[in-house]
Amino acid sequence: MGDVLGPDLISDLPQSIIETILIQLPIRDAVRTSILSSKWRYKWASITQLVFDEKCVPLRHDRDDVEQSMVKFITRLLFLHLGPIHKFQVSNSYLQSCPEIDQWILFLSRNDIKELVLELGEGEFFRIPSCLFNCKKLTRLELFRCELDPPLTFKGFMCLKSLNLHQVSISPDAIESIISSCPILESLALSYFDSLALTIRAPNLKYLYLEGEFKDICLEDTPLLVDISVAMYMTDDIAEHFEQSSNCNFVKFLGGVPNLERLVGHIYFTKYLSIGSDLRNLPVMYNNLEIIELYQVGFEDMKEMLVVLRLITSSPNLKELHISGSSSLSSASDTLDLEFWEKERPSDSMLSQLKVVKLTDVCGVPHEMEFIKFLLGCSPVLEMMSIVPCVHDTENQMRMLIDLVKFRRASTTAEVVFFRA
Repeated sequence: MGDVLGPDLISDLPQSIIETILIQLPIRDAVRTSILSSKWRYKWASITQLVFDEKCVPLRHDRDDVEQSMVKFITRLLFLHLGPIHKFQVSNSYLQSCPEIDQWILFLSRNDIKELVLELGEGEFFRIPSCLFNCKKLTRLELFRCELDPPLTFKGFMCLKSLNLHQVSISPDAIESIISSCPILESLALSYFDSLALTIRAPNLKYLYLEGEFKDICLEDTPLLVDISVAMYMTDDIAEHFEQSSNCNFVKFLGGVPNLERLVGHIYFTKYLSIGSDLRNLPVMYNNLEIIELYQVGFEDMKEMLVVLRLITSSPNLKELHISGSSSLSSASDTLDLEFWEKERPSDSMLSQLKVVKLTDVCGVPHEMEFIKFLLGCSPVLEMMSIVPCVHDTENQMRMLIDLVKFRRASTTAEVVFFRA
């Protein structure tokens, strides 16, 4: 290279800089640098981050050929690799469960692996070998579509900070054991689990993402949580379980997270929080909570409305509020207790920091309009309220507009945008 193109300055760079360059390339291109010159023959072999995606091998019409090429490529690369491997990621829909993956994980467990991501294609679940639990230096673990069964001798991942289990077959006791055995865990994501009752004990946890069919969720030791996102799916069995429950789900889930900064609740979340005992006196104020997003809120359900009201009025520094409704005019009743707002709204409630409100799927039932009236009347620094109706009923939308014009606004500069269908 130097004779033809002048001095070979790149080849003489420190290995750390060369590695920084190589890990920016697709792994196949990084390996191809071995043909540049004798100096580059094994430069790629000591990079510490190996990421295998759809571009690792040429695509063919025969899926089995692609999978076999992928397996051979990864196996040969690991065989030739020199030094520690800190990150190993396989995200490839062509790769199915196969014996070679056991060998890869065994190899990685002996090479100081810190980040491991396995996302295989559809098909038979891959059973994670027990040698995974010997990876003592793991800081990040993401597993998709696999079976996980910690051995009885497993004492925990002492260095793990991020855990993501997506559609993983594992017993509830094993999930709880893994979580509680990771003393510095900061980020936890569990998705696509069925009928799971879960107690989370993680004193350093900051970020929590849950998606699936949950019977119960108890945050027992999570004082540092700042960001929560929950999507709950309902089955007949879980609905029956909810109806028979007497515990206060709000307190079990949100009673011990005083440092919360952002809360996102998708389908059935407010319904879940509303189950149980009295919500009039909450045990905590959310002084750091700035963003609340709640989707498919049932405004005809007074207990759900009480959940929303208690959350908002217990968050003195709330800045952004996103709410979507799930009500319909056909299910609404004009005889609903509209005195609810006078009885349940704290007399000194003032949303002194609220600047942005986004309301979607609003159909104009009485309690939705009372909620909007409450927000406009208690938000002195409100800058924008956007309202997206859910029906194509021109007459009803006109009625909503007339009511909006009448509502008192605590902010003289608030802009209310109504998106007519």
